[in-house]
Amino acid sequence: MSRTPHDAPNTAEPHSARIYNYWLGGKDNYPADRAMGDQILSVLPMIGEMAVQNRAFLQRAVRYLVEEQGIRQFLDIGTGLPTADNTHEVAQRAAPDARIVYVDNDPLVLAHARALLTSTTEGHTAYVDADLRDPDVILRAAAEHLDLSRPVGLVLLGLLFHIPDESVYDIVRELVAALPSGSHVVVTHSTNAATGEAMEKAVRQWNEASPVPIVLRSPEEIERFFEGLELVEPGLVSIPMWRPAPAEVGEPQFMDEFGAVARKP
Repeated sequence: MSRTPHDAPNTAEPHSARIYNYWLGGKDNYPADRAMGDQILSVLPMIGEMAVQNRAFLQRAVRYLVEEQGIRQFLDIGTGLPTADNTHEVAQRAAPDARIVYVDNDPLVLAHARALLTSTTEGHTAYVDADLRDPDVILRAAAEHLDLSRPVGLVLLGLLFHIPDESVYDIVRELVAALPSGSHVVVTHSTNAATGEAMEKAVRQWNEASPVPIVLRSPEEIERFFEGLELVEPGLVSIPMWRPAPAEVGEPQFMDEFGAVARKP
């Protein structure tokens, strides 16, 4: 029997979205999620900070697109559970008329969609229940809320590693092909460039706890997602090193989460 968003959540087993929420300091998690989150942290203590830095990267990238590139529309696929400073909050803080479409296919996330479906009166926020593997479905639904003849910020944070085979590159190409010149693509993806076996062991534990497994890719494999696009400086880097805020103290910490922003010519 298929599960609806209104079914009671299974709190006895860890859930990947709730584990991530726990690492971000959220409240939408349960003892089983925290236990698994702590188990993974014991193997790779940096992974909690990676989750925090992923969110910080999102905020910097969205601000850059709104304030420096004039982007007023965002398609955020793989939304996850809401936390502070979601895409629409960051975008509409800088441009109240910004329009955002969130996409996810997790029943738990869908159940929390109401928390995301807030907007300024000038802008618009919508939520689409769809799978990354169905880009046609995503694009048709997005077109009901966004003007796809105008530049769009396509956000794919911590998502592409859930598709283990080469088809993921075709999916990204199809999404980008549907967007006009001046659109931008925002991607983060985990690797094991620095932590090696520790990262691989943490991923194995995650995969044992989650029905949505993760695959690591090398920086060179991650860069393939931007083929045909113009990488924004400083290119593909460890996420704390992507345009750190001037107020941040000290050197950014290198971590095995890489990210970049690229423009469609």
